[in-house]
Amino acid sequence: MDPAAMTTPRYAVPEGACDCHMHVFGTVERYPPAARRAYTPLPALLAQWRALAARLGVARVVLVQPSAYGTDNRCMVDALQEMGAAARGIAVIDEDAPATALDALHAAGVRGIRFNLKTLGDGDAAALQRRLVRIGERLMPLGWHVQIYADLPLIAAAAEAIRAAPVPVVLDHMGGARAAPGLAQDGFRTLLDLLGSGQCWVKLAGAYRVSDAAPGFADATPIARALIAANRDNLVWGTDWPHIGDRAGPATAEPPAAVYRDLDAGHLLDLLAAAAGDEATFHRILVDNPARLYFR
Repeated sequence: MDPAAMTTPRYAVPEGACDCHMHVFGTVERYPPAARRAYTPLPALLAQWRALAARLGVARVVLVQPSAYGTDNRCMVDALQEMGAAARGIAVIDEDAPATALDALHAAGVRGIRFNLKTLGDGDAAALQRRLVRIGERLMPLGWHVQIYADLPLIAAAAEAIRAAPVPVVLDHMGGARAAPGLAQDGFRTLLDLLGSGQCWVKLAGAYRVSDAAPGFADATPIARALIAANRDNLVWGTDWPHIGDRAGPATAEPPAAVYRDLDAGHLLDLLAAAAGDEATFHRILVDNPARLYFR
């Protein structure tokens, strides 16, 4: 969508607001994707996001390594270097990577790693528990966290591991909840308990992934409101730009091209305003919470 045509959110976007979840993709010549992947990325450049962010009034950003690049974080790191102190990153790593590699990522602005279980169709709760323990011990000295993208049933099945994790755990896209089953859906109470106790963080990103009611996605708002009521101090928000369509499934050598949905980022931010209900909560989710999680 043309940034000039975006919806204006109902609350003024506060100074220091942060888009805590977006991706960048370069040209295939400079940044070849992983040999096996769920989709083949098309360019989605930092300059395009910056035009969008300027229109929104968002000053800071957290770049998230997409699954299509595997553990090759170069595209994200190059974007971090271009953005400087206004950016942080979430990497995907080989869990046996040497400490020097982690130190280099830290110096570039990385503050966590991502387990993308949803895109690759991984639903093994026991394996997730083992990974959280193993990698968490390596991340503790750096002050990093683990970010997990998974469906809600897997999050619920791994709740004890999340509670016991040696580092903070951040859950993508409203913890994998869905709008249609509502607040009584299996696992949602567990998610609210994890969040309410401060044992995890949740990203209020990807309303269009939660919703079954395009193009407005209003049915995602009750989910977001319940999360805010549980603990507004452990929530952040992101555009999820460039809005990659769902490509869950096993990695292959010749996957289809990515589909980027043409969404109104201003409307997505206005959905956050509707769920927040007041400017103080809006400010906390956009400014104060990202500062604690990423920029300390």
